[in-house]
Amino acid sequence: MVVAGMVVHEERDAASDIASDIAAWLTDRGHEVRLPLDDAIRLGRRDAGVDDATFGRGLDVVVSFGGDGTMLRTIDLVGDDAVPVIGVNVGQLGYLTEVDPDGARMAVKRFLSGAYEIEERMMLSVEIDGAAHDVPHEVYALNEAVIEKTPSGHTVRLAVSVDGEFFTTYAADGLIVATPTGSTAYSFSARGPIVSPRHRCLVVTPVSPHMLFDRSMVLDPAASLRIEVTGHRPATISVDGRNLVSLEPGQAMRCTASTRTARLVTFGDHDFLGILKTKFGLADR
Repeated sequence: MVVAGMVVHEERDAASDIASDIAAWLTDRGHEVRLPLDDAIRLGRRDAGVDDATFGRGLDVVVSFGGDGTMLRTIDLVGDDAVPVIGVNVGQLGYLTEVDPDGARMAVKRFLSGAYEIEERMMLSVEIDGAAHDVPHEVYALNEAVIEKTPSGHTVRLAVSVDGEFFTTYAADGLIVATPTGSTAYSFSARGPIVSPRHRCLVVTPVSPHMLFDRSMVLDPAASLRIEVTGHRPATISVDGRNLVSLEPGQAMRCTASTRTARLVTFGDHDFLGILKTKFGLADR
């Protein structure tokens, strides 16, 4: 028997339908199914619902039904427990999801039979100095950590140090620290480089910089970044799209590679270049 978790996109009926089918299939074969409580209520399986804080404990696998946002939520839920994640893409083409809806049941069968591989993805460790007491001291990101101007604010000034040595102060709308996986997310929209998700590095990309130095930097994953808000304006920190806290001048964010990794289930080589070609309409010869 395996204990299988499921995380389901809250607004896509197709995701709920596929998840319900897989849940019934697993239960009929004697396996245990577990869902975050809100997801369980939507699927009419309240008996399988648990609190987010305990969701990942004891899981053998978790299946994400949705897009990349649902994958990020799933990885955040099970990261402490190093649970392997199967991504079922329900919606637009995603970079993180491995399986189309029609192949969801087969993917679960292949996992149960051991016919799969695990791809480890680098994650960020993000520490916030001087944050409010209700904000965790350390959080984790698969895509990126962003420190940027408040919604109604002007540019912010961000002093960046690398391994304890001051580098420069950015005057910009914000600064993105991305993983290779996150290089195709917000960092890419700010004209950052595309990096293979199997690589390990930190990608530092300014957002609308008001200065001569406006390029991304690709740093060693062991580098430790400290980004301090200077000047007179506050800045907002978000991690994988979740707003965390506003920082006042003198407060800072620290980023480095985490010892935690995201463990994605794959069935053969993950065709990253193929996904890029499809996403951007690159023609074959």
